[in-house]
Amino acid sequence: MSNKPANQVIHILLVEDDEIDAMGIQRAFRKQKIANPIHVAENGIEALNMLRSSNGHGPMPRPYLILLDLNMPQMNGIEFLEELRKDPDLNDSLVFVLTTSDDDRDKVAAYEKHVAGYMVKAKAGEDFLHLMELLDGYWRYVEFPPEKHGVR
Repeated sequence: MSNKPANQVIHILLVEDDEIDAMGIQRAFRKQKIANPIHVAENGIEALNMLRSSNGHGPMPRPYLILLDLNMPQMNGIEFLEELRKDPDLNDSLVFVLTTSDDDRDKVAAYEKHVAGYMVKAKAGEDFLHLMELLDGYWRYVEFPPEKHGVR
């Protein structure tokens, strides 16, 4: 039996530069009646600002899960993961890659940065709703890291 409070809300940080893809992901969550709050960042720099509570962004509420695209301007997903894993306050963040890249080099690079999973958008296709169900089940049953001292 889990010690997780029944009303614990898992926030989702969607790091996605394609507005159509971001809207599609949000629509899929609504269709599955997944009401978790979704915060959207258009690139890795904006996502780090949201997580670090800088540049006018309030602190990203914990616990959270990050859905990360790899192919983005300014700071791509792999560069974001490198920065995230170097930050002692953020290095325990749970990240799922959700990208168009089926390149084995990207998969290896992402898993070397300790992502929880790697999903190719094109393969999700009609099964995208099943992917949303998987994520919904994941955060319902998996224990998230506790808050670190001084970090929300």
